Amino acid sequence: MKIGIEAQRIFRKNKHGMDYVVLQEIRQLQQMDSDNEYYVFVKPGPDRCVEDSSNVHVVEIDTPTYPLWEQWALPRAARRAGVELLHCTSNTAPIRCDVPLVLTLHDIIFLEPRDKQNRSLYQNMGWLYRRLVVPRILDRCRRIITVSNFERDNIVSRLGIAPGRMAMIYNGYNEWFRPQDDPKEVYRRYMPERGFLFFLGNTDPKKNTERTLVAYARYLEQSAVKRPLLMADLDRDYLDGIISRNHIEAIRGHIVMPGYIPNGDLPYIYNAAFAFLYTSLRESFGIPLLEAMACGVPVVTSRTSSMPEIAGPDAILVNPESSDEIAGMLLRLETDAPFYARQRQVGLERASHFSWRQTARQLLEVYRKSAELTK
Repeated sequence: MKIGIEAQRIFRKNKHGMDYVVLQEIRQLQQMDSDNEYYVFVKPGPDRCVEDSSNVHVVEIDTPTYPLWEQWALPRAARRAGVELLHCTSNTAPIRCDVPLVLTLHDIIFLEPRDKQNRSLYQNMGWLYRRLVVPRILDRCRRIITVSNFERDNIVSRLGIAPGRMAMIYNGYNEWFRPQDDPKEVYRRYMPERGFLFFLGNTDPKKNTERTLVAYARYLEQSAVKRPLLMADLDRDYLDGIISRNHIEAIRGHIVMPGYIPNGDLPYIYNAAFAFLYTSLRESFGIPLLEAMACGVPVVTSRTSSMPEIAGPDAILVNPESSDEIAGMLLRLETDAPFYARQRQVGLERASHFSWRQTARQLLEVYRKSAELTK
């Protein structure tokens, strides 16, 4: 079978969640499947992270905007390649396409109320694009893949999708996320010493950055150690607004903000960290949560949406809307050594249940079943 995979953003330098998912799926399929022929459709970029092989062909499509790339150029390229099935991997797909579709719908956050404080043009345009496109493509998809039982149930309930058309496939994590006695000197690009707190947040309100920073301020008030906080993907103006609104000026000198952190540096940062904060209000899966656990760093995460499902019942689960509860768990990790050691083991054991190899095997089965429906 000739299978097309939409991977529009994987050649860009600064990759994010959905980019890594499809990139790892492609790499696994390239290693394990020699029966099918794959056409990977990408936008040109500086990081050529997938190369052609005997049965994997990279097709670069250069158009100026994402909607034009997906709605016009992608279906034309798929027809020219003669693919029999097109897997669109990032929540949306061409509205008009005569090739049978498989869609990965990571979440349906676009149907939920939009926080009026979110002033990111990029995020707001993406939200609007999904609201316009997704309802028009669902009936045409042979299978709809999502990444957790929480999100599958949410999609079935909110969109009225027949459960038999859904496939739940967990994400995985890369094998280089593992415990290391010596995390090399990579972490020193960001922090001078080990034992810091680590938080991956951004301006999207669902990341709960503001409450997490308030929690950090309360932690500093009570901690005898006062560990610094490394924050990725956040800009200074956004931080200043949070500090001003919440009158937490004392945190300023304890925060390090390096901007985007390449994925290859993250294993060393996790291993050098004392704890990882993943206190989102809502996630469909949460790959960073899994990566941190695989490195053996204790994780403080939320008891909402998919996070209890991925982290497991023995993880540190908090109410993400309670800054006091978040701060209290940080303090407990700092003062209760047996609890800290137990949480390291909880994470390592939980992470062992996930892998990209397993993800790819299940994806192949979805392709097989979808192809049978087209016959």
